[in-house]
Amino acid sequence: MQQVQLSEVEARVYQAVSALEARGHVPYPDLIAEETGLTEEELREPLHLLTERGLLHREDSPMAGLDFGPRWCARQPA
Repeated sequence: MQQVQLSEVEARVYQAVSALEARGHVPYPDLIAEETGLTEEELREPLHLLTERGLLHREDSPMAGLDFGPRWCARQPA
């Protein structure tokens, strides 16, 4: 298995998403920002890069009218 090198910020974001999921929280951008100490604006690039690398995936709200924004879910390495 190939190991992916992450920047410090990418690692913090990935760990935050994983921790939120482990605690049963939905990893919305505001919670990820709170967990990492970053602003939602600062999260955009690391979330995009982690998605491109296949470590996170974005899920939009499944319920019409109850859109709290996208949630970001960790993909666990095989």
